Amino acid sequence: MTQTGARTTGSFCWLELATSDIAAAKRFYGELFGWIPTEITPEGQPAYTRFRLHGRDVAGCYHLDPAQCLGVPPHWVTYIQVEDAESAATRALSLGGKLVVDPFDVLGLGRAASLQDPCGAYFCIWQPGSLPGFGVTCEPGSACWHELTTPDPERARDFYTQLFAWETATSDEEHSLRIKAGGRDSGGILPLSAAGEGARPSWTPYFRVEDCDQAAVRAREMGGAWRLPPAALPGMGRFAVLEDPQGAVFAIVQMTKPGKPETRA
Repeated sequence: MTQTGARTTGSFCWLELATSDIAAAKRFYGELFGWIPTEITPEGQPAYTRFRLHGRDVAGCYHLDPAQCLGVPPHWVTYIQVEDAESAATRALSLGGKLVVDPFDVLGLGRAASLQDPCGAYFCIWQPGSLPGFGVTCEPGSACWHELTTPDPERARDFYTQLFAWETATSDEEHSLRIKAGGRDSGGILPLSAAGEGARPSWTPYFRVEDCDQAAVRAREMGGAWRLPPAALPGMGRFAVLEDPQGAVFAIVQMTKPGKPETRA
């Protein structure tokens, strides 16, 4: 695996699963991706789970309290790195976004804030402390892509490129945009119609797998569901969009193009 330096401002830096059943999530993702859970139990606060792959951080997980979530279903949360959480939150507001949760300290790991873009998709910003973010990406079992589905791709592009200085380019796929964040192709923007009937504006994480069809079947055997069945991804490989047993949506992708795993100590 290739060691890399610290991630840059505007990079996708972390993923977090908000779930109604942490024990079930540990079993499902552990079996599917080989993740090993590590618990953080701060005094007087709810436990937090960090999932690790080959000893490196790949994602976090916390319990979605029914009394506080106001009907929000289990979901994956995308984090984007910033230099200063307060400044970034203020900038997002000036660009038409909404501040859902004010910037706050997270167990000495960093500072976070929850936001909603002008088209309705939620995301978080992360000012790193002792937890810089992903320890590994683009390796089987880790995140490799982050995709926004939105009712207004052009409006979303304007918001995110001004907030994070992203570059975008038209993708080979019609009506889609490719995001270059932190100096590398990291994600895409698709119209909401591409996500199927009933889809909401949202960010979806993609996790790399060695065999898409096999992983999709295994996910369903363990109580997951298929949003989009395994299909060809032109020029890349195969992908599928899935739900875990609690309903959180994510995607898997099998890459036929050679990709270089990224790791960081």
